Amino acid sequence: MIEEQNIVKVGMADLNVVKTSGIIRTTGLGSCVGLTLYDKNIQLAGMAHVMLPSSDIARDGQLNIAKYADTALPELVRKMTALGASRSRIVAKMAGGAQMFNFSSGGDHMRIGPRNVEACKLFLEEYKIPLLAEDTGANYGRTIEMDCISGILFIRSVQMGKKEL
Repeated sequence: MIEEQNIVKVGMADLNVVKTSGIIRTTGLGSCVGLTLYDKNIQLAGMAHVMLPSSDIARDGQLNIAKYADTALPELVRKMTALGASRSRIVAKMAGGAQMFNFSSGGDHMRIGPRNVEACKLFLEEYKIPLLAEDTGANYGRTIEMDCISGILFIRSVQMGKKEL
């Protein structure tokens, strides 16, 4: 008999965790970054689907902390440590951050994908979380999922097929 696996979906500008048995997945990564954090000892995986690098540009009203790298990633670490993860054991993998469109002008603010990748790396550096692997940049979208038992990050894209990190 095939065992049903628990699949936790992470939407755009969302974050979540899965522990012990299951898959955590997000789709539609273009310029967005899918950042995964993993604690092997307790088989706990977390994922954030980051849309923008900084909450400094947030408009008035309710702040969606999962939308921005500078607020989503600390919240993901908080959720994981609340479930027993140790900051010293957490490792990271990430994918996405593509430059989906070619702009002849527009400057740095049009480089959303690369800026998302840079913001995530700065956060990981600040929190001393090692980035084990990444599949970022280029000009194509990705779907990612992480198995919380093995910690393998599976990446699918129409243009590039399948990869494992």
